[in-house]
Amino acid sequence: MREAASLLTPCVVVCLLLSCSQAARQGQDVRCGACRALVDEMEWAISQIDPKKMIQTGSFRINPDGSQSIREIPLARSEGNLLELMESVCERMEDYGEHTDSATNRKSYIRIKSRSGEAMDLSEATLDSRVTASLKFACETIVEQYEDELIEFFAHEKDNVKDKLCSKRTDLCDHALKMPHDEL
Repeated sequence: MREAASLLTPCVVVCLLLSCSQAARQGQDVRCGACRALVDEMEWAISQIDPKKMIQTGSFRINPDGSQSIREIPLARSEGNLLELMESVCERMEDYGEHTDSATNRKSYIRIKSRSGEAMDLSEATLDSRVTASLKFACETIVEQYEDELIEFFAHEKDNVKDKLCSKRTDLCDHALKMPHDEL
C-alpha cells in the first residue's frame, strides 16, 4: 500500500503542475485576445468618425500679448472621444468567439458578428457565453489598468498598434508577434 502511495504522489504533483500551467496559459490567451479585440474595436470606432472633424484643445486663457494657446486636433483621436469610446468598447466582446489553433493549441478570438450585417464563416469559432464573459472581464481589466497607455497609443499611433500595445508596452501577448495580422 505504501508503494502505491509513493508512486501515486509524484503523478498527482505532475498532474497539478500541468493543470496550473494550462490554466495560466489560458488566462494569458484570454488577456491577449481581449487586448487584440479591444484594439480592433477602438480602431474601427475611430475610423467611423469623419477625419475632417476637428476639436479645439489647449488653454482658452488669453496671454498677455492677446493670443490664445489653442490648437485643433482631429476629433477621432482626441482624449475626450477616446475616453468615450473606451466606456463601451468591452460591450462588443460579445461579438467574438474562440478559435483554437490546431498546431499550437493556443486560443485566439475572432469576430463572429459582422459589423455590416453580412454572413460570416463561423466554422472555426466556438461560441460560448463563458468565453464571452471572460473576454469581457479581461477587456474591462485592461481598460482599467492601462487607460493612460490606451489613450496615448490611440491618440498618436496609427501603425501596428496591436503589437506595440499588446506585446511590447503591456506584455499581455508574449506570443502575439507570431500571430497573423487580421484586417478591420
